[in-house]
Amino acid sequence: MKIDSPTIHRDLPLKNFNDIFYEEDPELELCQIHEAVFDNEVLPRVRFYKMILKNCKFQHTDFSNADFTDVVFDNCDFSNAKLCNSSIHRVEFVNCKLLGTDLTESSLGNVHFNNCLLNLSGFGNSKLEKVIFHDTALENSDFYECKFKKVEFTSCNINLANFERTPLKGIDISTSTFETLTVSLSDLRGCKVSTFQAIQFSALLGLIIAD
Repeated sequence: MKIDSPTIHRDLPLKNFNDIFYEEDPELELCQIHEAVFDNEVLPRVRFYKMILKNCKFQHTDFSNADFTDVVFDNCDFSNAKLCNSSIHRVEFVNCKLLGTDLTESSLGNVHFNNCLLNLSGFGNSKLEKVIFHDTALENSDFYECKFKKVEFTSCNINLANFERTPLKGIDISTSTFETLTVSLSDLRGCKVSTFQAIQFSALLGLIIAD
């Protein structure tokens, strides 16, 4: 699946993350931020636009109602951060840690999670369109009552993920691994799975397969 990449100039000037407090609104744009540490802070309605953030830490930070557009997060840590009710479009998360991150009731479009840690993350009641999870850990992640359109899970660990009340028609999980999932049979209809996964689902449904 092809998705739109962030539109960013690669020769952006370096800025300090704390410059955000000198803006009339909490926003940063057209810059690079390196090595910022902004843990345990509250900064709702923050806006990042056409920028790159590298090696930054935002653990336990409240970014509720954030707007991220045309942004690359490279090796950033959002563990236990709040990103609920956010708009995230044309964004790449590369080698990022989002352990226990709250992304509920958000809108994600043209977003690529590449080699990320998203265990225990929450996406409940979110809309995901043109989103790729690649080589990403999603163990115990929660996708309760989400709307998926053109979403891919390639080479991911989705063990113990919750897809309750989220239709998976047209979603390909065939290259990902799990031991068990929370998903209803009706929502699983039309999902692309591997032969081995089909056997796993049969076992989860209590079927006994005879050779």
